[in-house]
Amino acid sequence: MSESPLRFSVNDGVGELVLQREPCNEIGSAMTGALEAWLDELGALPEDALHTVIIRSAVRGGFCAGADLRELHAGLVATAEAEHAASLRAFLDRIHGVMDRIDMLPFTTIGVVHGVCFGGGFELALTCDQIIAEKSARFCFPELRLGIIPGFGGIPRLRRDVGNATIRDLLLSGRSVSAKRAHALGMIAQVVGRGDGLEAAQALAAQSGKFDPTARRAAKAFIKHLPREELDREKELFVELALRPPLLAALTKFVDSTDLRPYLP
Repeated sequence: MSESPLRFSVNDGVGELVLQREPCNEIGSAMTGALEAWLDELGALPEDALHTVIIRSAVRGGFCAGADLRELHAGLVATAEAEHAASLRAFLDRIHGVMDRIDMLPFTTIGVVHGVCFGGGFELALTCDQIIAEKSARFCFPELRLGIIPGFGGIPRLRRDVGNATIRDLLLSGRSVSAKRAHALGMIAQVVGRGDGLEAAQALAAQSGKFDPTARRAAKAFIKHLPREELDREKELFVELALRPPLLAALTKFVDSTDLRPYLP
């Protein structure tokens, strides 16, 4: 596997962003920086260079296990307590900037999910216009186990698509849901067999590419808006909760775990 957290290619108007950071594409400073650089690269392309981007994972374990909890733990331990709030806000501003930019890209975005799609990984998937999940996919917001809430914009984005009862169940139970259940709840567009996600996404991309590009961009802008006020409130609530002792205690337990795959749950 390459040392780069991701790779990107374009073929006949369809871009493919592949996440490839072992063990399961955890989102920390390295992944955030790589995504920022990728978004800048997209911005430099001609307007008609892309009509669709597919986002998927090359890691066997899944799409993304969420935030890089080891890096978060190391940052809290290394930073003076008085500086924790500023440090957390700075990182949240960066990752929200990335998520917002992906969310508002002027072309169709398709997330292909298999295996683990937890926490921040679920939040990344929710920036996509459509999610195709293989049968192995599991979706989860486990953040309350750490004494915090999802902090990358997941709840406001999910609220655009599903009812509050679904969000309360995901958040307050911390349980994961299957691809089949996620589809029934309206969280994802399609469920496909194991290993069939990319083929399904390519077929959907081919369909999207048939449409007039101006109409396609206008349609996306019309139906998809950033819930700005709620996103900003989420960041503040995350910081409030993260400054309390339970987060550091939970992170310490996590980094000390000898489990080979210490995902939550």
